[in-house]
Amino acid sequence: MKLNLFWATVQFMTRLPVPEKWAEGVDFQQYWRGVPCFPLIGLIVGGLAGLISLAISQSGGGMYIGAIGYVLALALLTGGLHLDGLADTCDGLFSGRQREKVLEIMRDSRLGTYGGVGLIFCIFIKVLAVFELAYHPPLYLLALLTCASVVGRTAVVLLMYAQRYARENEGMGSSYIGRITSSSTMLTLLVGSILVMALGDWQGLSAMMITVLVVYGLALYFNYRLGGQTGDTLGAAIEVGEVVFLLAMIWQ
Repeated sequence: MKLNLFWATVQFMTRLPVPEKWAEGVDFQQYWRGVPCFPLIGLIVGGLAGLISLAISQSGGGMYIGAIGYVLALALLTGGLHLDGLADTCDGLFSGRQREKVLEIMRDSRLGTYGGVGLIFCIFIKVLAVFELAYHPPLYLLALLTCASVVGRTAVVLLMYAQRYARENEGMGSSYIGRITSSSTMLTLLVGSILVMALGDWQGLSAMMITVLVVYGLALYFNYRLGGQTGDTLGAAIEVGEVVFLLAMIWQ
């Protein structure tokens, strides 16, 4: 994989200051080729957010503030990209409308009631989950917080491979949905599994398997309800994946 494709993917998926020249020459329609980098981006984003969380908690801020710091850091590092997708997806799906109207609502940039509730629950559950995992030694806690981000960005590949783009007009998600090959899909899942195994051992890997099943279930539901996937459902899947992984680690 070309290095400029990796940096283009980092530039798209995060708000990290990537120099423009590092990502030049990569057309947006070729971004799907960078999907195997998603677990590595999760490693970077999750690791940075985890370090911020531990720095806060270990310096006297307490684990509640540290947990809030983790969730806030994730939002800032990604520009709220995936949270926005979650909110739009909730606004559309919980509206109770027909497919066409649901997709129209999801495209509306304004935040609705269901989107707001979805964001509140997502953030609230993440904060509580991180706090519940705080009994682990600091380094292992850092590994788990990193794994959550890795797993969320690994599992989302299931909403891309052999999937249909739900809209007639192309959007951001159309560069990924239905374009990724089986080899790229397997490589993404393999890279994510190796990283989680290295960081979170067998417990982390079993939590990842649970998360993958839940995200695959989401993919099936989105197909049934929307007739395919959108960029918003990809973002929602990443957020749900992070939450499910953290909860799965608590239940073990």
